[in-house]
Amino acid sequence: MLFLVVDKSVFRKQLYKWYDRNKREHPWMLHKDPYKIWLYEIIMQQTRISQGTPYYERFIRAYPTVQHLANGHIDDILKLWEGLGYYSRARNLHYAANQICQDYEGRFPSTSDELLKLKGIGKYTSAAIASFSFDEKIGVVDGNVYRVLSRVFGIAEPIDQTNGKKIFDHLAQVLVDPKEPAHYNQAIMDFGALQCVPKQTQCIKCTMHKHCHAYTNDAVQSFPVKSKKLTKKIRYFNYLVISIDQKIIIRQRLHKDIWQLLFEYPYIEDQESNELKKTKIKKWLTENLGYTDKFEWKNEQKVFKQQLTHQTIIGRFYKVKLLSKPKLSTPYKQIDVKMITKYAFPKIIDCYLNDNSISLFD
Repeated sequence: MLFLVVDKSVFRKQLYKWYDRNKREHPWMLHKDPYKIWLYEIIMQQTRISQGTPYYERFIRAYPTVQHLANGHIDDILKLWEGLGYYSRARNLHYAANQICQDYEGRFPSTSDELLKLKGIGKYTSAAIASFSFDEKIGVVDGNVYRVLSRVFGIAEPIDQTNGKKIFDHLAQVLVDPKEPAHYNQAIMDFGALQCVPKQTQCIKCTMHKHCHAYTNDAVQSFPVKSKKLTKKIRYFNYLVISIDQKIIIRQRLHKDIWQLLFEYPYIEDQESNELKKTKIKKWLTENLGYTDKFEWKNEQKVFKQQLTHQTIIGRFYKVKLLSKPKLSTPYKQIDVKMITKYAFPKIIDCYLNDNSISLFD
């Protein structure tokens, strides 16, 4: 399938030479506990180590074993996850913890094939757990590995297409050290994270540069290759900060969309960035809360933005004060304002809550 221009023994030798001088110390390296390795790997997906490590430490304190995590309430788990983003990771953690307890008697599967059966575990994570915890001879392929292999071996096949993924996976299995798979996998991931970085590379200081196709051909920034250009849509959320008698109304996102199971203020989604009119708010209150009495409202002109992978959310916040009790049903609930910190909100709501110029009650 692939002709290796660089001998794998030379590749490993140069990789280990760099790793011996530059390796990072990760919390899971002190042990081979698959639960801790799994938790760390999931948290670090789409997350910088400096940001993710405190979350990992808090999770270990709150849920020291997979059994503790399985028995945890999803709302508490999401609250602990708050700020990391990509909340499906937290939901999948809880689901997979229950799978392990119910289907595997609380013991982690020891092979990458079995690990793949767990919710939220893909090829990379299954390979990482299997090699780091159980010494399975399997190579990992994450974003850092794609970048290293594409540059060193000059692979121009797009990494976001099926054929490209097969080629990189095949090469990863050819290169992995059969005697020390965990050592090799951590070395190549650290190399990609610290040395073979996306931009502002310092190739001349790299132990691999004499053997690197991209460097010798002055094409470092041309690798890795992607075929698809990400298009992002913009969504406009008009949030209603509804209060009554020193309480506020929130709702839980139960449908399959962004931020599933997180809490938020009720909102009216619009196609354009237009200010809401009182008539539209009145109609919403009647249709969703059965409220037909008078109300006071105020547009504070507080607009916040949250950038997601495939979309941008622009939120405009309106204070709405009800003069009598509404009729509440799922997914809406009324809470004391002092309890608001107990709920997990998306970042855009947290930004609003953390704005010191805002008071929920006038």
